[in-house]
Amino acid sequence: MAKCAWGDNPTVENPPRARATAMLNEREIESCYLGQFIPVHYHHNMLMDANRMHNFKAAIDYVVKPGMKVLELGGGTGVLSFFAAQKAEKVYCVEFNPEMVQEARKFLAMNNNGARVEVVHADAFEYLPPEPVDLVICEMIHVAMLREKQVEVIEHFKQRYLQRFGGPLPVFMPEAVLMAVQPVQQDYDFDGFIAPIVQFQQPGQLQNGTVELAQPQVYALIDFTQPNEMLYRWEGRFIAERDGQLNALRFITKNILAVVPERNSTIDWLNHYMTLPLAEPVRVRAGKAVQLSFAYRAGGQIQSLQATMQAGLVLADAALVLAGT
Repeated sequence: MAKCAWGDNPTVENPPRARATAMLNEREIESCYLGQFIPVHYHHNMLMDANRMHNFKAAIDYVVKPGMKVLELGGGTGVLSFFAAQKAEKVYCVEFNPEMVQEARKFLAMNNNGARVEVVHADAFEYLPPEPVDLVICEMIHVAMLREKQVEVIEHFKQRYLQRFGGPLPVFMPEAVLMAVQPVQQDYDFDGFIAPIVQFQQPGQLQNGTVELAQPQVYALIDFTQPNEMLYRWEGRFIAERDGQLNALRFITKNILAVVPERNSTIDWLNHYMTLPLAEPVRVRAGKAVQLSFAYRAGGQIQSLQATMQAGLVLADAALVLAGT
């Protein structure tokens, strides 16, 4: 799949590449270094996320064939490695957090075929398996690819893997990620207390207090089989479907875990929606055009995206009136 974006042909910048040691120092300083050091209770909560568990299990069961070698980067509790071990000959489960390494080893010892999984205490930014693998599973995924380091981890892995083993690259799970944005009117009244806060919403459920002002637009496609940039810069227009106050943007992230060509379908996993308040609301009318823009770096803080979000009305002469002006 080719990389694409929707909107006015956004430019995507390629940030300078620092040496691995310099990047490690930078990541240690960042408070958003969550991709490999998520608190234990967060991993336990993920086990109770039926949507995540069922879809990953189905995708892994479809992709993994008997005799395969599998690598998981950021293994957490080891559950995805466990799914792979039901068919794979060998699974390498890499985890950076020493507490989670012990948890994963304990849990895998309780489960069928857990002995096929080797839990490795290592940094996913540096680790390479001792042999070529057929599949790489990496679930360091946050909405909009913020906070966690999925894109950066995979990009550096591909470079190092090719240097050591040559081609071809293994299959990646997820194979691709679609990211979309939607203008909404969000209620920020909490029993009379007004607080425009970041909100996470369960997909597929009626969201009280949220009014969709237009359909979502895809702003980026990440194809892990191809080189990927780290900076997303997007500008696009929406036609309002109803009157309302545009005071927030909803970000939608769809992870394509596996492509099933014989059924002409995919096995997907939707992250929770993330709704971010705009600094300045915009009053919109049905049928009128609204211009939105934002920019952020993969793995960056939520606030770094929020600080760049702008919305404005598009006048008849194509002039743009930004909120607050």
